[in-house]
Amino acid sequence: MWYLYLVRCHDGSLYTGISTDVERRFDAHQRNRGARRLRGRGPLELVYTRPVGDQGLALRLERLVKNLSKTEKEKLVRGEAQLPDQVAIESPSRNIRMRSSSNC
Repeated sequence: MWYLYLVRCHDGSLYTGISTDVERRFDAHQRNRGARRLRGRGPLELVYTRPVGDQGLALRLERLVKNLSKTEKEKLVRGEAQLPDQVAIESPSRNIRMRSSSNC
């Protein structure tokens, strides 16, 4: 099972990643291993995780979230928005958008 996760850096920025073992990956980030983007940006806080299925789906969701504005990412962290369902992501002809929790 693959997971999508978001990490908050000390400056408030959000980093998006995927992993099969979020705890191991987050530990590596805290030790300045792994993503260069996070090196020296601690203390880090794991603020969001979601199981997403297979690696292909995880990669597509990661790209989607990385392209979101910070405001949209913060809504995701607070639970005010949801990622699209698997069907919407796997259909390349559909316009992928996040859903507001109030519209669910």
